[in-house]
Amino acid sequence: MQMRTDVGVWVDEKRCKACNLCVSYCPSGAIAMRDEPHAVLGKMIEVIHPEYCIGCRDCELHCPDFAIFVANPKEFKFAKLSEESKALAQKIKANNFQKIN
Repeated sequence: MQMRTDVGVWVDEKRCKACNLCVSYCPSGAIAMRDEPHAVLGKMIEVIHPEYCIGCRDCELHCPDFAIFVANPKEFKFAKLSEESKALAQKIKANNFQKIN
């Protein structure tokens, strides 16, 4: 996977098996699961709010499939954790890791 400098977090959907671990660790609500009928488990990770990513790398470091990547903090300006993004992360977790529509 090639490093990107235009976004803070991105996913290689070919590797993701939709285990939810990354979403469970994300403190900012940047990522969530979406329905994906063609995926093995019927779900897929999605970067829903890239502007909320704080660059903590918890998602990347806990992904057992090496399917999620976070930009180099020396090359990308990440957001700061806000009350709004923390609340969104809690709503996503309460919604069984699914994105909020």
